[in-house]
Amino acid sequence: MANGTMSDGAADQVPEGIFSLLDTDLYKLTMQCAVLKYFPDVDVAYKFTNRTHDMRLNRAAYDWLKEQIAKLEKVRLSPEEFDFLKASCPYFSSEYLDFLKDFRLYPSEQVKLTFEPLEPTDTLSPSDKGEVSLSVKGKWLQTILYEIPLLALTSEAYFKFCDTDWDHSGQRENAKEKGLRLLEAGCAFSEFGSRRRRDYKTHNLVMQGLNDAKTEGAKRGYRGTWAGTSNVHFAMKYGVAPVGTVAHEWFMGIAAITNDYKKANETALQYWTGTFGRGVLSIALTDTFGTPNFLGAFKQPVPPGNSLDPSRDMPNPSYAEAWTGVRQDSGDPEEFIKRMRAFYDGQNIVTPKTIVFSDSLNVERCIEYLHMTQAAKLTPSFGVGTYFTNDFVRKSNGEKSVPLNIVIKLSEAAGRSCIKISDNLGKNMGPQELVEATKKELGYEEKFWEGGDETKRWDKA
Repeated sequence: MANGTMSDGAADQVPEGIFSLLDTDLYKLTMQCAVLKYFPDVDVAYKFTNRTHDMRLNRAAYDWLKEQIAKLEKVRLSPEEFDFLKASCPYFSSEYLDFLKDFRLYPSEQVKLTFEPLEPTDTLSPSDKGEVSLSVKGKWLQTILYEIPLLALTSEAYFKFCDTDWDHSGQRENAKEKGLRLLEAGCAFSEFGSRRRRDYKTHNLVMQGLNDAKTEGAKRGYRGTWAGTSNVHFAMKYGVAPVGTVAHEWFMGIAAITNDYKKANETALQYWTGTFGRGVLSIALTDTFGTPNFLGAFKQPVPPGNSLDPSRDMPNPSYAEAWTGVRQDSGDPEEFIKRMRAFYDGQNIVTPKTIVFSDSLNVERCIEYLHMTQAAKLTPSFGVGTYFTNDFVRKSNGEKSVPLNIVIKLSEAAGRSCIKISDNLGKNMGPQELVEATKKELGYEEKFWEGGDETKRWDKA
C-alpha cells in the first residue's frame, strides 16, 4: 500500500477514468450494506442534473465519457481492497463483504447516456456542445455505486475537452497551504472531494498536500486534525480513515418505498440503526425533508432490539441521545447551529454533540462556522470537497476556472417518484406537484439562503 510519498511526477502515471471499485465515497458502501439487509429487490432510477447550465459538454467529452462508463464493467474489488474493508470498516457485515467480493457493474444494461447538440447539424465536430442526458436504472442494490464514479468522470470529461485552460501546477502546494490554515485554526476536517474533482491526478495531489500539512502541522503543534477522506480508495492508498455515514438517497428512497413522508425520517433512522447498531455511523443528515421534520423523528426512542450493545447505560435512548451528531448540508449555517442548540437543550441532552458542515466550504467558512459552533457549546467538524479537488485558475488570465456543479440523485424507488426538500430552495428536487403536496403535508416552511445559489457556488476565486 502506498503511504502518501508518491511524487507529483508519479501521479502522471495513473490510468485515466475509474479503475477501483473503492474510488467512491464511504456512504455509498454503508448505504449499499443497509440496502442489502432491507431492500435487496427494490427497483430504482437515478437522474443526472447539471446546475451550471452554461457549462455543457462537447461531443469529444461525451465520446470519452461514454467510453469510460463502458469500462466500469471491468472494475472489481481486489483481494487487497477486501482485506482493507474488513480491517478498517468493522461495521460491515460478513454478508455484505461477501456480496461485495463478487459485485459487478453492468453499465451497458443499467446506464443510459445520450447527447443532444445545441445546434442541430448533419456534421458534428468534436467541439460542438450539447445537452447530455444521463440516467441509471436497476435494482437499488446493484446501481447504488454508480453515482460517485459517474459524477467524477463527467467532471473529468468536461475539463479534459471543454475547459482546457488550466494545469496541475501547484495543486499539492495549495492543498498543503489550505490544510495548514485549517489545522492552525483548530479545525477538525475531512476531504470530501470525490464527486466534483477535476480528475484523479488532482485528487491524488490533494491527498499528498493534506498529508504534507498533517506532518508539518504536527511539527508546529497546531490544534486541528485531518480526520481522513470520504474516498475509500484514497483512504486505503494513504493510510487514513475512510469517513462518512449516510446520504439523502437513503431517506428519499425509504420515503418513496413506504409512501409515508411523515414517518420517512424515523423509518430511515430505525433501519439504519438496525443495520449497524446504536451509536455506529451515527452522524445524521437532517435536511432531506427539512430539518424541522427530521428533528421530530430524531427525538423518538430507539426501538428495543436495535442496539448491538445492550450493556449501554441508556436502555432505550432517543436517536438524538444515541447518535453522535448531525450534518449540515443546506441553508443558513448560523440558523442551523441555533436550531440544534435549542433542540438539544429542549431534549435535556447534555452530552457533547457534533455538527458536521459539508455545504460548499472553504477555509474562511470553516473558521467562521468553527467559532459559531463552539460558542453554542457544540463540536464542529468539516467535510471540505470541491474547494480541495477542483480549485483552479485559468493559465491565460489567472481568473477562476469554475467547477461543474453536478449531481446524480435518486429519482424513483419502487415505482414512485423521489423528492428532496432541503433547507434551501435551490437544492429541492423532484416533480413539482409531489414536492408541493409533501411540503403541505409536512407543514414545511420555505427557506431561502442568499449564500445558496447553486449555479454560482464556486464562481469566485
